[in-house]
Parts: sequence; structure tokens; C-alpha cells
Amino acid sequence: MNLADLTTLRVGGPAGRFVEATTRDELLAAIAELEEGDLVLGGGSNLVVADDGIAGTVLRVATRGVSEPRPGVLRVEAGEPWDGVVQAAIARGGAGVEALSGIPGSAGAAPIQNIGAYGQEIAASIVAVEVAEPGTGQVERLGPDELGFGYRTSVFKEGRPGVVVALELALDTGDPGLSRPIAYAQLASALQVRIGDRAPLERVRAAVLELRRSKGMVLDAADPDSVSAGSFFTNPIVTESFARSLPADAPRWPQEPEDPERVLPLGSAIPPPPPAGSATSSSAPPGSSSAPASRAASRCPARARASRPSTPSRS
Repeated sequence: MNLADLTTLRVGGPAGRFVEATTRDELLAAIAELEEGDLVLGGGSNLVVADDGIAGTVLRVATRGVSEPRPGVLRVEAGEPWDGVVQAAIARGGAGVEALSGIPGSAGAAPIQNIGAYGQEIAASIVAVEVAEPGTGQVERLGPDELGFGYRTSVFKEGRPGVVVALELALDTGDPGLSRPIAYAQLASALQVRIGDRAPLERVRAAVLELRRSKGMVLDAADPDSVSAGSFFTNPIVTESFARSLPADAPRWPQEPEDPERVLPLGSAIPPPPPAGSATSSSAPPGSSSAPASRAASRCPARARASRPSTPSRS
């Protein structure tokens, strides 16, 4: 198998051994046989394979299935294309992942780096992730508190071994057909709504896809400019005072409150910081909350695409 046929960059040599798992049993059996140096492959985005290829085993996760085990919850098999998951959520009138439309890769890869775009992150919708241990195939169910989600990171990126087998997502169904509050200025502008407003799910999806397409960020086999390995950069974390110095339309998102600046006489003892949550800002930038610290971006928002599933050794 030539891996160029399975990566979004369309490059990559042969696999020493290629295994494609299309059922849960096949996937768990293959994971149990993984060894150091083998590669787990999802949608093939965020991945560059050398022309020499991979000497070991390449396991392609190709399990499919989207179900609704209980109202408002989607269970998704790891090999399901992520954008298909977004469409399934919208078809059910559930909000929470509509702004993640058009992100390439598989559903199993989504929690690895906590994919996010246009004001949404998958961490806000995750109920649980089923993870199998390489070398044994033993499955463990992890809840949000065990996944260590942060800005484009999770416990998997911090070194926890495991291959995602399935995940469950909770959708907002209180206002069927309407999105979660729009949190990203560029998307709000495209929709001609205000930050915090809701909009029809299909309309939000269409706007996100158009924004991504205008930047060459929607994969299209007929468009060579859309060939991509995904995004590899993140937005900088800055202080509130620095964020206030940026242009008013620079995208930003509040983070954890930071300690306020204090002036102390020389030689005096440093008093303890005020209780968490007591620091506020009355000069937060338009479209942001009053939390002091902000994550600020350039005028062109950072792209976030699904990474490959976690592997026992290399990417």
C-alpha cells in the first residue's frame, strides 16, 4: 500500500505491512498487536510520510458508525470522517460542533489535540472517549476530567499512550436547529449577527465552510491549492494589557483570570493574591468577556485541523 494515497498531502512511500480495520473487533485485535515503530493512521491529515515509507505496520482506522444511544448524545466510531459527524449532529438539530465544519481527518483524531475553530472546541461537547492500549487492546473509558483538555492539547499529546476507538458527544437540543452562541468575531461578521447571538445550524455551517474555502482550507480533490497537512501553529497567550493594545477587530478569547498588577514598597512583604474570580476588567475588548487574560490572534484566525490518532511511538 502506497501511503501517498492515504494522506492529505498526497506523499508517502509504502508500508511494510498494512492493516485496515473496519469493525471494532478488527480494530481491537490490530491494536493488541501494535509494536514500537508502528503507525496508526486516521484521515491522513497533519501527517507527512517520507518517500521511503514506514518499515513497520501501518494500522488504518476505518471503523464507521454514528448512533444516538440516548437523546442528545452521539456515539461515533473512530474511523468516521469528522465532517460527517458534524453533518449528523446538524441533521439531528443538535448544536455544539457546527463551527467545526470542514476540518479534515477522522473523528478518533479529534480529541487528541482538542480540535477547534471559529470559537468552538470539541472539549465542550465530549462526554467520554474510549481508548485502547497498544499491545493489549484493553479498552478504557475516559471522561472529560481525565482527558486533560487544554488549548489544542490533551493527555494524549502529553504522552499518554492509546488509540481512540470511539467517542461520545453531547449536543445542545434546547433550541433545535439553532447554534450555540456565536463566539468568533469573523464568523459573526459573516453571519451578520452579534457575538453571543444564535443562528440556524445550516447557515453557520455554510458560513464556516465558505470562510475555510476562501483560505484554501476545505479539501477538494479537484483543487491542488487545498492540499494541506493541516495547521501547525496556535494563537499566542498574552496579558490583558497587551490584548487591549491590539486592533479592536483582532480575534481574542478570555482565559483564566490573571493576578492584577500591584505596586509594593521596597522591602515589604508580598501579600497573597486576591481570591480567584475577584479580578475583573472594565476595559475588555469588544466581543470578549471581562476575564483579564486573553488569547489573541492575528487578523487571520489560526487554523485547527484534526491530528492523527495517538500512536504508541511515532507520528
